[in-house]
Amino acid sequence: MTALSFFDLAALAWFLIAWLGYSIMVERTPHGRTSLNALMNGYRDSWMERLIARDMRMVDAQVTAALQNGTAFFASTSLIAIGGTLTLLRSTDQILPVMALLPFGPRPTAEAWELKMLGLTVIFVYAFFKFAWSYRLFNYFAIMVGAAPPPEQKDMPETKVFAHRAANICTDAGRHFNRGQRAFFFALGYLGWFLGPIPLAVTTAGILVVMWRRQFASDARKAFDGVTPI
Repeated sequence: MTALSFFDLAALAWFLIAWLGYSIMVERTPHGRTSLNALMNGYRDSWMERLIARDMRMVDAQVTAALQNGTAFFASTSLIAIGGTLTLLRSTDQILPVMALLPFGPRPTAEAWELKMLGLTVIFVYAFFKFAWSYRLFNYFAIMVGAAPPPEQKDMPETKVFAHRAANICTDAGRHFNRGQRAFFFALGYLGWFLGPIPLAVTTAGILVVMWRRQFASDARKAFDGVTPI
């Protein structure tokens, strides 16, 4: 790590702390239970409870397919991003002269550039694994939708257990999808590092503000104000 300066390491530490801290706050704290993501989990339970009472379930199958397709799109995008970062990693000699023309501080060394590109690659690899696992979970969920008991059995205890189990699988798939998307957002903040440690600190803070507002202060979140949780 000698290729990175003290300020680079400090900015990187801030980036990692911000990502980890935001994830913990959203997923594991009481405040996170009021986020848009958390509120949607209750609707997954409601969806499954209504599904077992319906005789015609074509709409449920279509919604499930839409969830799978969206996840597959992001998984494919992650692979493309990984390929792009690896290409840039191999093109250090061509990229550095271009970076030297930018008025954002001293020209980075080849070692520093490669370390930064490697870090960006790791972020996209992490995102791919999250999206791929989310896609697999949505596949499992689709199987459970197809295996749902008939509506005549909707009041049986084992049917209600089935509904909540299917909702939990859907919730877990959504959680991993959200983590993959979060990685994409922070990857955008990480790009600031290629301009220097101060831009990295600023872009990371900007990403935090944007993500917090979308979860807790966006118009979509305000639509749930005053609504009794399901």
